[in-house]
Amino acid sequence: MSGFIEGEDRTQATLFPERIDDYVAEDSPVRVVDVFIDDLDVSGLGFRTEPNATGRPSYHPKMMLKLYVYGYLNQVQSSRRLEREAQRNVELMWLTGRLAPDFKTIADFRKDNGEAIRMVCRSFVMLCRKLGLLNNTMVAIDGSKFKAVNNRDKNFTRAKMKRRLAELEASIDRYLTQLTEVDATETDEDKGQVLEDKIAQLREETARLKKHEVRMLEAPDKQLSLTDPDARSMKSRGTGMVGYNVQSAVDSQHHLIIAHEVTNVGNDRSQLSPMAKQAKAVLQRETLDVVADRGYYNGDEIRTCEQAGIDTYLPKPKTSSNKAKGLFDRAAFTYIDEDDEYECPAAERLSYRFTSSERGKDIRRYWSSACSRCSIKTQCTTGDNRRVSRWVHADVLARAQARLDKQPDAMRVRRATVEHPFGTIKSWMGATHFQMKTLPRVSTEMSLHVLAYNMKRAINVLGTKEILAAIRA
Repeated sequence: MSGFIEGEDRTQATLFPERIDDYVAEDSPVRVVDVFIDDLDVSGLGFRTEPNATGRPSYHPKMMLKLYVYGYLNQVQSSRRLEREAQRNVELMWLTGRLAPDFKTIADFRKDNGEAIRMVCRSFVMLCRKLGLLNNTMVAIDGSKFKAVNNRDKNFTRAKMKRRLAELEASIDRYLTQLTEVDATETDEDKGQVLEDKIAQLREETARLKKHEVRMLEAPDKQLSLTDPDARSMKSRGTGMVGYNVQSAVDSQHHLIIAHEVTNVGNDRSQLSPMAKQAKAVLQRETLDVVADRGYYNGDEIRTCEQAGIDTYLPKPKTSSNKAKGLFDRAAFTYIDEDDEYECPAAERLSYRFTSSERGKDIRRYWSSACSRCSIKTQCTTGDNRRVSRWVHADVLARAQARLDKQPDAMRVRRATVEHPFGTIKSWMGATHFQMKTLPRVSTEMSLHVLAYNMKRAINVLGTKEILAAIRA
């Protein structure tokens, strides 16, 4: 092998054994994992640190936590793969002191310490704030759908159940017709038996679905998932998937995830104020600017944010059907604040008439008596007069729109900020996304992903040595 780089003879003995620390580089991310977790007060976070009085001693929570954080930092999330890595990975041997728990012990630690693991994730966000990585006053909020451990065929909604039962009934009728023809000709007894067996199987499947339908109708949202009971069918990019809706609030400067939440609600309409308040509490600010997409547009949520000192930037969805019909839409009517009236495209005034309650909101109604003699009525309404509704707190929405008009690039900042972390985490997860079942355990798994993402992001921004120095200070 002359002329090539040659390695050492694997059978050569050494006089002085090398230290395992020599195999770990000084700027290796594993050193951040080690120092960060050693500095944590794990008993205060909720981990059980008192050893059992009898029986075999357990592994220390810090060692188990190091194993998991290292695994998620290097896209090794499976407990069985972590077991193998602990036996052959030099960095893990250094990190755990050559301890190698079995896969069941590793899996049980993640399953039994969900809340404490979520607190560890929050602790690293606090460290990032201490390091000055969260100094920006704008936070972007978004949600993304993640696949659950539940096949679409094992999730049932009312529409899906109705369709499947109809398909089964149609198949049974078709086989019954064929069976009648076979009986009439009396030519092929074997074919008749095959058809009878198929009909029996379909009836068994129908009975099974009927039992599932009873359980489905008992659920509050009329859904049933057989593998993961908390997973729900959701729309995602024009198609359906069974999974969870993960919410995140991301810092617009360094793209660190400040707060996150896993829900099984398929839309974002009620998530704006909870996520904004979490971000505000983490950053410990009196005021905060939050940008989100139109899926979060909800008057009550925007008002709640304003009352909490949070300024929102989000576009209003265009839901009016009048424009599609060739009629003037709501934007063509201008509100005159001092007169509490609307001005229509024909320069007529729509006066306030009465207030009614609609879905828990007080709505003021306006219309004009001049519609019957208006020359452009056909462009405005097909009824007797055009009526305009206004929420009693519509001034909140007007202020939100005025803020967005002053910062037209806010939506560009949102896209560049909050979609990047989701894409990175999904690429780490692989095609299957979550590996655990039920909402609490999925939340734990997501916290580990967020912790790994934030840690890698902080290392890329500051460097390993600066983070180590800050933790040790």
